[in-house]
Amino acid sequence: MSARPAASALASAAVASADSAPCCAEPLPVLGRDVTVPLVTGGEVTYAALDYAASAPALQRVWDDVAAYAPYYGSVHRGAGYLSQLSTDLFENSRATVHSFLDCRDGDQVVFTRSTTDSLNLLAAALPADCQVFVFETEHHASLLPWRDARVTYLNAPRTPGEAVRTLEHALAERDPYGPALVCVTGASNVTGELWPVKELAAAAHAHGARIVLDAAQLAPHHPVSVRELDVDWVAFSGHKLYAPFGSGVLAGRADWLQDAEPYLAGGGASRKVARRTDGGVDVEWHTTAARHEAGSPNVIGVYSIASACKALTDAGFDALVEREQHLIAKVREGLAEVPEVRVLSLFGDDAPRVGVISFVVDGWNSSHFAAALSAEYGIGVRDGLFCAHPLVRTLLGSDPQDVGECGAPEAEPGEKSLNAIRVSFGAGTPDEHVERFVEAVRELVREGAKWTYHTEDGRCVPAV
Repeated sequence: MSARPAASALASAAVASADSAPCCAEPLPVLGRDVTVPLVTGGEVTYAALDYAASAPALQRVWDDVAAYAPYYGSVHRGAGYLSQLSTDLFENSRATVHSFLDCRDGDQVVFTRSTTDSLNLLAAALPADCQVFVFETEHHASLLPWRDARVTYLNAPRTPGEAVRTLEHALAERDPYGPALVCVTGASNVTGELWPVKELAAAAHAHGARIVLDAAQLAPHHPVSVRELDVDWVAFSGHKLYAPFGSGVLAGRADWLQDAEPYLAGGGASRKVARRTDGGVDVEWHTTAARHEAGSPNVIGVYSIASACKALTDAGFDALVEREQHLIAKVREGLAEVPEVRVLSLFGDDAPRVGVISFVVDGWNSSHFAAALSAEYGIGVRDGLFCAHPLVRTLLGSDPQDVGECGAPEAEPGEKSLNAIRVSFGAGTPDEHVERFVEAVRELVREGAKWTYHTEDGRCVPAV
């Protein structure tokens, strides 16, 4: 039996597993859904994982698919043996799955990376000489910071989607019209969850001779992403936000800049031919395919897990997933609106479409203290800090841009003012009970205060022992 049919059968088994998946009106099964954690006040409770924007739990289906493949693990692109051939086939089939999931154009490349951050740094390394980059201050640091070798224009935070488009058009109109240019924009904010007008921004970029890359880290797990329909040049996302395990990511889109650039990493796999010269040096012929930027032994399990997640979300039906998530968003927003001390952070206003990411502050509370109490006293995991989007959170909090803040908790004791916020985030695996418990815990903490004493230890607010 050849390796190819066996690999295809393994991939087909992943698709077939969707037949046993629950109705999309129910949360999709994820790892850790039955994990219990101790409460500082005594007893245990089922953990409510409400930090999906940082890392979503892996889908059970993804884990099962990876476990089914694990005994067949082999070296990719390197071996003549059966398992190597099977693994290579699985790896390349996964590339095709991602290409389809993103509705890429003919000729678009899918490059596997470690994360969204890695993807955007790869693209930054592939920019043509003298490229101008335009990026809003509202971006996550993964898309705000990689452009160190380019001429970067940072755009102020817009307060409406229309203002975002006008701001970009104005900036592009003033640029050198003959040089290369790139616009980088998020699809959904990792702070507010608000959707950005990607298609309109892409049209503005192309009208002024620029290209555009979409940071879909927060968008792809919640909404279908079509490279073709949005008309973006590249899209980047991470597996660990798409219900797959850590350590894998994607950069997909136009091939020309990637083919013309030096390999992101130099080594085996990226090179087609290496020969010694008579003068003692080395001549290298690099691949022109996605392999050009995938040097080294690839993370085949991470890649397969992304493909499995793509299939699982597609099979579940994005319309049903979006509908259910909007139901959860309404529960949380309505519950927080009933607590006068809570202020939800927003750029575009209450009516803006959004995914399941909501950040807020509570009057009279240090945000790190509040998040610590949610964890220690209620078994609810949220995020506090500036969410690696410092300029945006400072803008939303109305603070001085020079104020000191951290990605995690700042050095502030409970009760002291701190430059940070609280973020609750959820998705396809979140049961109603988790968001209901969260809303009730917020009400109770605001009304009655924390039941325990907390202090700052190593920069993190923790229960005193």
